[in-house]
Amino acid sequence: MNRFEKHHRLAIDFGYSCFDRMVFNGYIPAFQHSACGGTIYWFLRRHRKAPPLGRAYFSKISRDYHDFVEQRASADGIDIITPDKGDRREELVEPFFQQLGARRGVAVILKAREAERIAWYFARTRRTSIERRYVDLYYFYLNDPQCGRMFLRICPYFPFNIKVWLNGHNWLACQLQRENIGFEKSDNLFTRCDNPQRLQELADAFSANDIVQRVESWLACLLPFFSDAERQNGYRHQLFMAEMEYCHNLLFHKHAALHRLFDRLLDANRSIGHPDKLAIVFGRPQFHPDTRTGRTRIKTSHQGTPVLSSMYQTTGIKQYVKHDVGLHGRGLRTESSSHQLRDLSIRKNLNNLNKLREVMDTANQRYLSVQQDVLASYVDRGQLEQLSRPSISATGRRVPGLHIDDPRLVATLNAILCFAYLVGKGLFHTRDLLGDVQRSLCNPHYTLSQLRYDLSKLRGKGLVLRVAGTQAYQVSSEGYRIAIFYLKLYQIYAPLTAAICDPVEADNSLLTHRQTKLDRLYGAVDKSLQKLATHLGMAA
Repeated sequence: MNRFEKHHRLAIDFGYSCFDRMVFNGYIPAFQHSACGGTIYWFLRRHRKAPPLGRAYFSKISRDYHDFVEQRASADGIDIITPDKGDRREELVEPFFQQLGARRGVAVILKAREAERIAWYFARTRRTSIERRYVDLYYFYLNDPQCGRMFLRICPYFPFNIKVWLNGHNWLACQLQRENIGFEKSDNLFTRCDNPQRLQELADAFSANDIVQRVESWLACLLPFFSDAERQNGYRHQLFMAEMEYCHNLLFHKHAALHRLFDRLLDANRSIGHPDKLAIVFGRPQFHPDTRTGRTRIKTSHQGTPVLSSMYQTTGIKQYVKHDVGLHGRGLRTESSSHQLRDLSIRKNLNNLNKLREVMDTANQRYLSVQQDVLASYVDRGQLEQLSRPSISATGRRVPGLHIDDPRLVATLNAILCFAYLVGKGLFHTRDLLGDVQRSLCNPHYTLSQLRYDLSKLRGKGLVLRVAGTQAYQVSSEGYRIAIFYLKLYQIYAPLTAAICDPVEADNSLLTHRQTKLDRLYGAVDKSLQKLATHLGMAA
């Protein structure tokens, strides 16, 4: 259980984690390379005994599939619709799912023109290769007995590439129904479950095999071009993860308490204390956010819901209150998403689904812990003095303590708190930090050995941990909280120290309304400190 859940556990009804929206690309690997003309030629000419290959032959393959879809739709009474530009497809197909009800099968077929990789014959060179072209594709919107609502997009041109959309909540709902476990589900959120523990067990059991079995079952019905024997001989579609979302959902007893809590999160993350803010506040007055350090913003969804969104390249974590009909927003969702799994050092093959679940779940839990750190406030009880004292390692080596006025310490803390080290595995190497520290210090001559020495101070206090068996490091949970505390103090008191030690007399002649908002706020802090000193009997 993360620190956020521990802190608010009395207000939480139950929580669970699962895959949410999932999009997979599917294709037959042997036919996908741009130079695979020989493989295509062998399959069609030698194996299928096809006539000489040419545009006419490939056009006939696609016409035959178009005819198959139209005949299948006519026989089963399935509508084929074409969306207009700007149509929301979820809303467009909803009436057809309502009409289908609890029955299993195809609700509607959507026909759209999109780019896809297809076999293309070049008459001049008499060769076949895989090229990207705009063609008419078919979206089969399905109600599956195991996966619930899903869609399967099939390209009618050889080699028949596919795309699959699934939702983990739909799959879980089918499993709960099969085990006769009572639940209530609003959109893609479980608002009640008679057995939350079993719900999480089922979510953790969701595997690549559950997806492959259902997709292959539908391909056998909707793509008759390949025979069963050919599929058994390796001419079958393999699935690769394209867009993946993994969410952690907390259901609160009262929606009012959750809304007040989320308002605090929105407000706290606008200012100092958030990871991406900590990466830019010190030493970078003209900094522009980039994908290396990440960015955090508050945006509004199409439903008018405020969303706290933190991004790193094409991977991100967002947090929002689920607003559904009759729910009044009792659910707080923290959701990791990735459109390019190389950001997380994970291969796209569906066999890596379990690894992806572990990485994304860890990121969600870490993000919630960070949010609690942002919300919480602490009173110094001597720990600051302890951190400033030297550390003695297990080998007897004496390492200096941490001093808040040390620029190298501030720069090192700034570097380890970049958002890139919160998502994914949360690991970093010493060389990963060198550029950030050099830029924070404005010192390109700062060396790797100096950085190792500064990191040893953090290791001596347990703020940074060496990962066993590797040369990688990880920021400890205590280290993250202490780093935020140190950087907050430095950001607030460094300008105050400058104003006290080296005041500018001309500033005193400025009218209050002519001062910047930042100057007025610092002045208010200075006055409050003077009042506090007077109250404690410390006034001069």
